[in-house]
Amino acid sequence: MANALLDVQDVVIRFGGIVALDHVAFTVPEGTVCGLIGPNGAGKTTLFNCLSRLYIPNEGDIRFKEQSILSTPAHAMADLGIGRTFQNLALFPSMSVVKNIMVGGHHTKRSDFLSNALRLPTVTREEHDLEEQAWELVDYLGLHEVAHLPVAALSFGLQKRVELGRALASHPKLLLLDEPAGGLNHDDIDGLGKQIQQIRDDRGVTVLLVEHHMSLVMAISDKVVAIDFGRKIAEGTPAEVQRDPEVIRAYLGTEDAQ
Repeated sequence: MANALLDVQDVVIRFGGIVALDHVAFTVPEGTVCGLIGPNGAGKTTLFNCLSRLYIPNEGDIRFKEQSILSTPAHAMADLGIGRTFQNLALFPSMSVVKNIMVGGHHTKRSDFLSNALRLPTVTREEHDLEEQAWELVDYLGLHEVAHLPVAALSFGLQKRVELGRALASHPKLLLLDEPAGGLNHDDIDGLGKQIQQIRDDRGVTVLLVEHHMSLVMAISDKVVAIDFGRKIAEGTPAEVQRDPEVIRAYLGTEDAQ
């Protein structure tokens, strides 16, 4: 088994008297696709928001590359090597596809406010490098025909691909995908699954995804973690998790249902 890139250690989140996450612990091995599943309200998004540093756990730790991330501010997560897409698209509708993807790489720029104001040669070089990188991702994700169009003019499926490109532009080691198949049709979902596995293989990116489409999760994941009512109820291969009585009960209400 590969070394753990991400190590979630007994994370507890409380909102008033409600325990949203109850000592959740699991690891994501480097170079894998890990699916995070659970019924609505299970705590999946809460956990993602902890990983993105939008929430601060009341207890426990989250370690990335063996270092705690709990003191890292949310805006610095990309610098650590953690990228994320969102369930509700967070693109710039009036900007072109290539410009939206370029935004994902801006954290790598080292120029300061004065350099940008004076348009020094270093700024020009950095912008050129960002644009080159964005065009490489445009080609990689099959977006060349729409590269100059404003994102608002694209189908929802293409917009999802643009957001994926923007996340990849930050050069993540760990990519957090929040409901990437939401709103997609059957053919788009099949293509998305192949694309996620290709990103893992081509770019050495470890993927953690929250997803309701069980067929997608089970088809592409190397490992699956199931949570319900804020507790981890199963962890293992897709086949192991599918057979787990707690998972069957959580989704179907009975251990005997098939």
